[in-house]
Amino acid sequence: MTRLAAIPSELMIDAGLAKAMLVTMIREEVHKVGFKRVIFGLSGGIDSALAAALAAEALGPENVKGIVMPYKSSSPESLADAGLVAEKLGIESVVVDITQQVDAYFENSTTPGSGDQKIWNLRRGNKMARERMTILYDRSMVDNSLVLGTSNKTELLLGYGTLYGDMASAVNPLGDLYKTQVWQLAAALDLPEKVIEKPPTADLWSGQSDEAEIGYSYVEIDRIFYYLVDHRMTQARLVRMGFNTDLVEALSKLLRRSQYKRCLPVVAKLGRRTIDRDFRYPRDWGY
Repeated sequence: MTRLAAIPSELMIDAGLAKAMLVTMIREEVHKVGFKRVIFGLSGGIDSALAAALAAEALGPENVKGIVMPYKSSSPESLADAGLVAEKLGIESVVVDITQQVDAYFENSTTPGSGDQKIWNLRRGNKMARERMTILYDRSMVDNSLVLGTSNKTELLLGYGTLYGDMASAVNPLGDLYKTQVWQLAAALDLPEKVIEKPPTADLWSGQSDEAEIGYSYVEIDRIFYYLVDHRMTQARLVRMGFNTDLVEALSKLLRRSQYKRCLPVVAKLGRRTIDRDFRYPRDWGY
């Protein structure tokens, strides 16, 4: 596969070990809080496909449901790829079109001028992402299931996601896998090559591409984050190693600016023990 050939050695993982750890994590995190099933947004992209494959192995395909939530401008290819993944894994998939509710919200908005097009696209994209997550949480109640997250480590570090939209979930098996590592694990799990090789896209508007919108390739981004985050190297050291100065500065800035998306809302401290300050138990802490 061409994508795997471009991945540098420092980002290579032991796919067998990663699979075993993530399958165990999903099974334990779902079962220990009293659930048997998970539900997730099935987009036709590699992240949701990998999350689904891991969940199907952990819980059984019969306990995994994918909700496909197209908007009228969504690519027909994404819908077809979502069906391909569901068939490959033997999981149930349901299509819920979100066009009506999204358009109803924006029906009184004036069409922006060309200078406002980016803001307009972002507003619609964020609305779609949050609309999809409300559907997932509603369906999770009906199915007595947990919402499975599909955001990878690269997206979380970039802040490339919608707060309370695609970044929301109860369990996220991909959050410590860089995008390039998602490709590796997806290949190891024999997911459709078509899904692995296609350009990553959130499919928020026609022709939208993750790498074009971000401005850098995932291989470039992952290498720099690997050293900045995993090895805690300074920007100056990365530049001395030969990385582009502007790219290092830009990614460092995105990393800092998006920190609020990776935290619980800030709570003003008034009492003796405050949530997320000095009351920080894991969710299975018991009584």
